[in-house]
Amino acid sequence: MTGSDPTAAADAPDRAGHATAAGSARRTNRWWRLVRRRARVYARFGMRAWRRSLRLRVALSTVVVGTLALALLAALLSDQVRDGLFEERRDQVLADAASRAEVAQEQFDSATVSTAQDAQQLANTAVGTLQQSAVGIEGVLLLRSPDPDSPVLIFAPVTDDSLRPAISEELREQVREEQFQQWQSVDLATGDDPEPGMVVGSPVTIPVAGAYELYIVYSLAPEQANLELLQGVLAVGAISLVVLLLVMTWYLTRQVLDPVRQAARTAERLADGRLTERMEIRGHDELARLGMSFNEMAASLQDQIERLAHLSRMQQRFVSDVSHELRTPLSTVRMAAEVLYLARADFPPTQARSAELLQNQLDRFESLLVDLLEISRFDAGAAVLDVEQLDLRGVVERVVEITEPIAAERGSSLSVDVPDQPCTADMDARRVERVLRNLLVNAIEHGEGRPIEVRVAMHETAVSVLVRDHGIGMTAPEAARVFDRFWRADPARARTLGGTGLGLAIALEDARLHGGGLDAWGSPGEGAAFRLTLPRRAGMEIGRPPLELHPVRIEREPTHEHDPAGPAELPELGTPAGGIPTVTGEEDPR
Repeated sequence: MTGSDPTAAADAPDRAGHATAAGSARRTNRWWRLVRRRARVYARFGMRAWRRSLRLRVALSTVVVGTLALALLAALLSDQVRDGLFEERRDQVLADAASRAEVAQEQFDSATVSTAQDAQQLANTAVGTLQQSAVGIEGVLLLRSPDPDSPVLIFAPVTDDSLRPAISEELREQVREEQFQQWQSVDLATGDDPEPGMVVGSPVTIPVAGAYELYIVYSLAPEQANLELLQGVLAVGAISLVVLLLVMTWYLTRQVLDPVRQAARTAERLADGRLTERMEIRGHDELARLGMSFNEMAASLQDQIERLAHLSRMQQRFVSDVSHELRTPLSTVRMAAEVLYLARADFPPTQARSAELLQNQLDRFESLLVDLLEISRFDAGAAVLDVEQLDLRGVVERVVEITEPIAAERGSSLSVDVPDQPCTADMDARRVERVLRNLLVNAIEHGEGRPIEVRVAMHETAVSVLVRDHGIGMTAPEAARVFDRFWRADPARARTLGGTGLGLAIALEDARLHGGGLDAWGSPGEGAAFRLTLPRRAGMEIGRPPLELHPVRIEREPTHEHDPAGPAELPELGTPAGGIPTVTGEEDPR
């Protein structure tokens, strides 16, 4: 025979109850979280619609203001009508009650009463007569005053005993003290809903029985019904006016804003290059004149843009054609110049020097033609990249190796600071080498024989090369124009290394073609810095560049061990200090 634990059996219902309560609490919490989440979504949607739609703001603002004005007007009218109805009914009630109290007192005074039974009969008859002879009276009560003069006691007759609570002690005390007609507004508990009423009390004297108080209870239900009917009419009228106001506001805002929205859409299409887009014009009002003016402006812009585009195409074609056409006479002149250059040893010193100058200028002229052709390809949008994944360190080392003899001739030393891990990126090696060569030659020419530093860095999205010299430097306005074509900060300063004036402009276009940027900083007497930044993958957002464009000397830092996890684990370097002018993209200021 198996026994059972009575304690466990008794605790089982409690555990079940706790589990049910816990489950209900969890469901309630989930429900509240769902409600709050949906409320936040609806709130965000409403705020977004409010910010983006002028029509919605105008319509809602007009409806809110109109609703408040109508509500205020309805409240004022309702109060005025209520007060008017009450005061009119009050005057009628007081006059009727005074008349009936006077008739009752005359009836009491003219009656011959000698016993308590006669007085009781007289009081009952008077109360019944008052109740039957009036319309709008809820009941009549004849109450005995405290401490009467007569010792004869009669039963106080009333037509409705449920009206006794409506007679307050304050009203009875006023009637006894003033010995004159007094009144009070009361709520009559008739059915489920109380209705307004009024109690009028007057002192009377009954023969043999002495001083009594006559109270007549009037109902104000008809006046309350009239007031509610008026309030209902006002509410319906207000709602109708609000709806009408909303419809009118929406219609008027549509009439005004639709042309504005059409103008915005047309302007967006014009900005996208669809120069034939025009607004649809209806009518002859102010908005129609606005549309005609907009269309005239669009037509004028289209004409100007087409003329400028045609002029630009002609200019690009002219530069390209001239560059191509000059190659043939240039080849002929070069052959003749080379003959003269090779035979210069047989010439007198003056003619030999002329042959050398002719050879040098022909070299520069040929470089200028090559640069002009490259610029024309950029302007025509015909430049393309031959991209492959390369290590930027190798490209930098090749360019430094090429330019070191030039730097040595000028007395400048080149120091290179590169990280230990590969700095790979998708790049066109020829174009990147050309950019770095331009930057290094530019730094050598203006470095005044001082050290030149080259620094390479990377992070997870970009690689950067910083070329820093300590030469003559440049001002902030000069840095803003450093990438302009053929621009010089000092026109009297000659190019000693044979530059064409297009090197930095081409370098900027090469950087942009890669999806990167070329920044410049300078300060007079402190030198200049140029920073080339390229994305590691085509189309990748660069964000903050890995290197800082800063006016302090770039010192070689000791080598640290890096995490082999890759460039994503490298810390990001700081950005340029505030207030230091940097320029993304544009020519040589010197």
